[in-house]
Amino acid sequence: MNELSNPSTLTAASREWASRPDDERFLNLPELHAHCIDLRERSASKVVSSRDLTVQPQDGYNRTGLVVTGANGGSAEISNYAFGQLASLGNTPAGFVRTLPAPLAADCINYGLKFRRDAEDVGILLTRPDGAPNGSLPQLRAATGPRYGRIWNSDITEALMDRFGDGRTGDWRIPGEFGKQVDITLANTTLYAGDRDMFVFLADEENRIEIPNRRDGQSGGLARGFFVWNSEVGSKSLGLAFFLFDFVCMNRMVWGVEQFQEHRIRHSVSAPDRWLEEIAPVLVEYANASAEPVRDRIIAAQAAKLTRVDEFLAKRFSARQATTFMEVHQREEGRPIETMWDAVTAITAHAKTIEHQDLRVELERKGGALLDLVA
Repeated sequence: MNELSNPSTLTAASREWASRPDDERFLNLPELHAHCIDLRERSASKVVSSRDLTVQPQDGYNRTGLVVTGANGGSAEISNYAFGQLASLGNTPAGFVRTLPAPLAADCINYGLKFRRDAEDVGILLTRPDGAPNGSLPQLRAATGPRYGRIWNSDITEALMDRFGDGRTGDWRIPGEFGKQVDITLANTTLYAGDRDMFVFLADEENRIEIPNRRDGQSGGLARGFFVWNSEVGSKSLGLAFFLFDFVCMNRMVWGVEQFQEHRIRHSVSAPDRWLEEIAPVLVEYANASAEPVRDRIIAAQAAKLTRVDEFLAKRFSARQATTFMEVHQREEGRPIETMWDAVTAITAHAKTIEHQDLRVELERKGGALLDLVA
């Protein structure tokens, strides 16, 4: 997730919408869950020695022209992503190796695996092809560290169905267009999953939070939404982002975003337990929460006048950050920071311009914590 284009606009869903093929798009959560279950049931993971892996040229199996063979002589196709992981394990630049003829590419990776680094355990994920004839090779989807903490996409989709239903008929559903419900098709869905990762965007656009004096003295209604993303093969962390917003347009851009909060879990050995202990309960709370407490906190923050704004912010952040926040608010809203809500809005807007995710998330949390001062 890297929302840098506009502090009040989220582009992650739009990038998914623009890049996913039809076979990675789903019309409801049960369909998405069935896909994730099927992929999981056709997959198996194990730990092997890097010395036992040998890459061989084999024209006709995949676009790399390579297969990987294990100690028992069994072979597997190599996914595009796993190819990069194998090259990395062998200290071989993947971008360069991809330009080589298959026999030379195999030699480079094998030399790296067997001579450029010590023998080490590798966690591999193999997936049987779906509906392929007997004798078809499985696919190597991942080559990770032996303690990679895999969180299965099906566990996430199951939790989403338990808490939000089918994603089509309840309050929480695939978002409409410009705040109005539309027929959901493969062209406008926000449920995606492939062999590398998954992404879900659901929103409650029926129970909007009416905020007085939201902008230019006018009241406005904000919907609640969230993203969930994950990778079984190591291409991204498990992530969950909550936010308020105005509307979603036809290309799935999210406009007028406020109160963006993000949680991430890296796929360490403890990741499956942390998913159960940290992220799943947050989903439950978010699904069951009323919009009224959110509205009340925002109204209280709008009423909480700030004096000596620079000192207030510098005491909690830094003098340099305080200046930045005030400049951001003046630029975005056309007036200086006057209330606690203005301060939170400025901080979260600036946070989305920070590329490093840990720093961005830390600042978003510190900004959101200012609301606790008026709770």
